[in-house]
Amino acid sequence: MVRGGWGSRLIRGWSEGWLELPLRVGDRIGAALLGAAAGQVAVADSTTVCLYKLASAAIAARPGRREIVTDRENFPTDRYVLESIAAEHELAIRWIETDRSAGPTPADVAAVIGPETALVAFSHVAYRSAFVLDMPAITRVAHDAGALTLWDLCHSVGALPVELDLSGADLAVGCTYKYLSGGPGAPAFLYVRAEHQGQLRQPIWGWLGRTDPFAMAHGYDPGEGIAAMLSGTPPVLALTAVAAGVELVIEAGITAIRDKGTALGEYAIALSDEWLAPRGVALGSPRNGGRRGAHVALVHPEAHDLCLRLIDAGVIVDFRPPDVIRIGLAPLSTSFADVRNGLARLCELLEDG
Repeated sequence: MVRGGWGSRLIRGWSEGWLELPLRVGDRIGAALLGAAAGQVAVADSTTVCLYKLASAAIAARPGRREIVTDRENFPTDRYVLESIAAEHELAIRWIETDRSAGPTPADVAAVIGPETALVAFSHVAYRSAFVLDMPAITRVAHDAGALTLWDLCHSVGALPVELDLSGADLAVGCTYKYLSGGPGAPAFLYVRAEHQGQLRQPIWGWLGRTDPFAMAHGYDPGEGIAAMLSGTPPVLALTAVAAGVELVIEAGITAIRDKGTALGEYAIALSDEWLAPRGVALGSPRNGGRRGAHVALVHPEAHDLCLRLIDAGVIVDFRPPDVIRIGLAPLSTSFADVRNGLARLCELLEDG
């Protein structure tokens, strides 16, 4: 890209495929990994910006409704974006309180949703516990109340199969740097169900979201379909990296990836039961592999200190407040030996006090 694209073609590259990258890569992600027909996914902006765009558009599409439903354990960015939109539009957030080792159920949603609900927004896989929410059932509950749904797929895409079209999901966002190997700062993607594209209007009007952007005309006339969700110039270098990562996941196969991720989780839990539970470590993730994403949460009161010591020892883990050591099990790059060696080191640290 640097030598053959920008290095030789310069601005001619924009009309030689660069401008189509957000939709072309989006369609590839949608078809292979999200269960989304063509024309519904675009790669653009950060996850935060995509969340803001779609949540704002959903609120505007349900005028007169004054409530947003989400859960206290949703990812911080999701909560903050929803809180900012609620403050801007004088809306109320109906918070669902859940067990940190699980997540909202359809019954939990049904208990708080109502005629005032405009938007129901959740993470498909909980960032702390890896609990997989029942997307089709929760979406049905939301639709029965006349609300739209917005799903965060950051901990789902590339780790387990997702069926947005079949589930009836209205809107979704997700990152590409995690399981799609796009790298730090890689752009996110957004999904808008085809039936909504003519009605939803996102709030960040940029030139590439306009009909015929190179006309440089006065006034904003949104483009057709998913292109209307775009704003600024696409990050071509980052999109090129994302495209390569997506092809790697497609080559491996999402079913095989999911099977290995589940097996890695089962192995980690078995070792934790044998080695760590007698030393005060509890499981903070579902035991049922069908309800668990591609990471495992281990709970210990000294989790923060243990995470620092593990990282110093070359075992890369995440700390999640207040007491979780999160073991990432990216199926394409994590081996069973990695799991065994990492948990063995944690066992040694616990034995050392």
